[in-house]
Amino acid sequence: MAKGNKTAPTPRQAGGEVDAFLQRLAAAPVVRPAGTRGRLIFAMDATASREPTWDRACRIQGEMFRETDALGGLEVQMAHFRGFGEFAASEWVSRPEDLIRRMTAVRCLGGATQIEKVLRHALAESRAGRVNAVVFVGDCMEEDADVLCHLAGELGIRGVPVFVFQEGGEPLARTTFQQIARLSRGAWCRFDSSSARQLRDLLSAVAVYAAGGRKALQDFGKTRSGDVLRIARQLG
Repeated sequence: MAKGNKTAPTPRQAGGEVDAFLQRLAAAPVVRPAGTRGRLIFAMDATASREPTWDRACRIQGEMFRETDALGGLEVQMAHFRGFGEFAASEWVSRPEDLIRRMTAVRCLGGATQIEKVLRHALAESRAGRVNAVVFVGDCMEEDADVLCHLAGELGIRGVPVFVFQEGGEPLARTTFQQIARLSRGAWCRFDSSSARQLRDLLSAVAVYAAGGRKALQDFGKTRSGDVLRIARQLG
């Protein structure tokens, strides 16, 4: 389905947005009982315009898992929507190969966004058990923003921050995604097709944070440069 403006951010804009994202990440609540794995829902828009980013995300998943091994590991549940009302979520998995196999079996298909289903699913999972964070990657929003914001607020109350990664610069999506992040006590950041490394590093940072909290994120930042290093400085 045709999507809105996907103009890439300028370097100066992107830098400010990354800084703001890292500040929100550092302030987000994460509660993980000792001896348990962090749990992260990784949700993606799998409509037609998303295919290139979907392929990149498949490669990024293994990196997310590796960064959390020393913290006791991470459990990830993949969720996606596409086509005519199709929404699906996997079981919780703790091995990168299991998640990658499920992701590579999905092919993007045109259709309207279904972000409401993502948020309602995250709420249901948080009631059934602990969820440390939700990541959503998308480029467009074609739904009732008030409904999405209400659901985001419920997730915030339950201590489940939503970290939104927006590809491109569609303005309505940006406004709604920023509100979802703010109400859930998560964070929003924009990326473009040339920033795969940035997306990898920021997703890894969220995974480390879900698995080990602020201290783990601070230690992780000390071993990296660029965006992730700025997290450690902000936490310090």
